[in-house]
Amino acid sequence: MSHEHLDKSFETIAIHAGNTADPLTGAVVPPIYQVSTYKQDGVGGLRGGYEYSRSANPTRTALEENLAALEGGVRGLAFASGLAAEDCLLRTLLAPGDHVVIPNDAYGGTFRLFAKVVSRWGVEWSVADTSDPASVRAAVTDRTKAIWVETPSNPLLGITDIAAVAAVAKDAGAKLVVDNTFASPYLQQPLALGADVVVHSLTKYMGGHSDVVGGALVTNSRELGEELAYHQNAMGAVAGPFDSWLVLRGIKTLAVRMDRHSENAGKIAEMLTRHPKVSQVLYPGLPEHPGHEVAAKQMRAFGGMISFRVTGGEQEAVDLCARTKVFTLGESLGGVESLIEHPGRMTHASVAGSALEVPGDLVRLSVGIENADDLLADLQQALG
Repeated sequence: MSHEHLDKSFETIAIHAGNTADPLTGAVVPPIYQVSTYKQDGVGGLRGGYEYSRSANPTRTALEENLAALEGGVRGLAFASGLAAEDCLLRTLLAPGDHVVIPNDAYGGTFRLFAKVVSRWGVEWSVADTSDPASVRAAVTDRTKAIWVETPSNPLLGITDIAAVAAVAKDAGAKLVVDNTFASPYLQQPLALGADVVVHSLTKYMGGHSDVVGGALVTNSRELGEELAYHQNAMGAVAGPFDSWLVLRGIKTLAVRMDRHSENAGKIAEMLTRHPKVSQVLYPGLPEHPGHEVAAKQMRAFGGMISFRVTGGEQEAVDLCARTKVFTLGESLGGVESLIEHPGRMTHASVAGSALEVPGDLVRLSVGIENADDLLADLQQALG
């Protein structure tokens, strides 16, 4: 990774890191190298190290350099999806007989990967409340190789003190993995707080426009970076060149988008706390949120994700999702448009019956960058 931009501000890094002008034409945007193989100058005579696009592609390289710079890491790797990134990481870190501590609030797809896939190779896992470092420490065994954290978590917006849990991981000789999808590197940089690996679903805030699926890993260990790169090539679930280009384009406006996401979400959270049909609002920007002080310490702002519970129960939550007109009913998050969903029946159906099961009366919002007054009016009419 080039260190040319590391002394610059985040906004400058987002626009310039990895985005070298095309040497042939001077184009300021990296080209989409829609190519599978590369002409060699004699056997083994590779130009820039490129031989086959599963192993490396110039457009993907640009994205990976950008990702590493944004998170303050030494190696970034881009994948076909967030779960592909997680799968590569787990196969790199773990072997049969190993143990992982996972959070009691996490993306349903991550839980499914542990519960239905990883466990089949003899890897064990246990659940801890990662907002409580003592709970994490109690869950650690002499076989624990990784501690997995989401902060803010999905969908209950829990906050984990990354530095405190990093100390637990270090004492245990385990790697700390932080899923930074909800925050993005603009709002939070886990590696600087002691994490070993950062995970992203690039589909979300990094891409930012609901038009691409991708995932990423970033680490500050050169050795681990090489191991991850080996598995990335061996397993093959890499980001394609056009997808890489779309994420690079999205990242250029990440800072300004996250500012608006956070501003709009703060206004909506405050309105929801006053609404008689809302029993609880889960947003770390609210002073009454149990993780507010930690979030204020380790985040630049509080992000665009809000969950809330309604007084009318599960059916009312489901009906509410159908009544919005600006908020679109749909899974995923982090796009410029606002989304609403029912986690229990949609994104988190896979955790039903487990320690990660979410309340039936819960609604999750991905607050977009539309006019805040329009979003407030839409939710008010939907709530009734």
